[in-house]
Amino acid sequence: MTILMTAPIEGHCDPEFAAVGEAFEANFRERGERGAAVAVYRDGVKCVDLWGGWADKAQTRLWREDTIICMMSVGKGMAALCLWMLADRGALDMDRPVAHYWPEFAGGGKAAITVRTLITGKAGLLFADAAPDGAGLDWKAMISAYEVQVPEWEPGTDHGYHSFSAGYLFGELVRRIDGRRIERFFDEEVAQPLGASYGYGTRGAPDEQVADVIPNPDSHTFVQTRDPSTKLGRAWRQRPPSDNPYNDAAYREGVMPSSNGHGNARAVARIYAALACGGTLDGVQLVSPDTIEKMRSEAWFGTCAMTDRVFRYGHGFFLNEPNMSPMGPNAGSFGHPGAGGALGFADPENRISFGYSPSFMCAGGGLGERCAALSAAVYV
Repeated sequence: MTILMTAPIEGHCDPEFAAVGEAFEANFRERGERGAAVAVYRDGVKCVDLWGGWADKAQTRLWREDTIICMMSVGKGMAALCLWMLADRGALDMDRPVAHYWPEFAGGGKAAITVRTLITGKAGLLFADAAPDGAGLDWKAMISAYEVQVPEWEPGTDHGYHSFSAGYLFGELVRRIDGRRIERFFDEEVAQPLGASYGYGTRGAPDEQVADVIPNPDSHTFVQTRDPSTKLGRAWRQRPPSDNPYNDAAYREGVMPSSNGHGNARAVARIYAALACGGTLDGVQLVSPDTIEKMRSEAWFGTCAMTDRVFRYGHGFFLNEPNMSPMGPNAGSFGHPGAGGALGFADPENRISFGYSPSFMCAGGGLGERCAALSAAVYV
């Protein structure tokens, strides 16, 4: 285990959340943390904003206040938020067929799939078999492949985490309805209004501001996505080929909404703070309280057809479940994890939000002990 105590922990932690600061320090001392940030909001006010460690594997760059990092699948929750914002405005009906907004989607026997079936992971569109290997940064090629893809099951009869596909499918639906690409819609409607440094790709940030993702050979997701014989490997074969894909310039600069959202704990916690406080933060309304209830409505709780793990899933978001997505004691908390341990969530009953952005991926198939320790400490 790597023990890191030579790089400082900076930021602030309100006394009532001292347990979070203690857990964050313990992560470095006892749990192999290399570089990370954690943030907590309560009642829309930032109470914890800590960062520390190193921003690179070689330990030559400190993690700074403005450091950002790829938070992997956290971006799928942000893409789902964009769809719910359109629904909240009346531009999108969850019970209409996707093909109503995106006619070409009907190919491959998908004409009857509704937006709700898609956003709840029940559409069976786990793969893009017609897209070439490594085509993940070619939006047109990926969308064309999903248009002709045949579902893995009769839509609505099974459920599975749309690990690679969700970002493209949600993103293209946003574009068809609104006219803006997903990265622009999110930036103009969410990130900029809230002053949150999160978005798809690094958005021109200099290299020294971007922390390296450090893969863990014991991460189930990292290993399986690189093995074409697995279901995750079949889904992720369009990821651009690289020995270290998360840190490649093309990956950082492109748009892959399922996996290359870059930001930090502070930004993610701020976005979820709006969702923890009825949908509005500092005068910026994302969605209404009624829409938040729809977003966190349970769609399924059981074995995922993609990963064979037990998930509790809502409408584009993971719901609180101790093993896969630990979000404190409130069963109504919701958010989205990222491979390796990143997490953002909202707890509307307690008006709390949380963000965690690590560099060193955790082992196993969940969020790991570092994230679990931090999220539990919020409620001590």
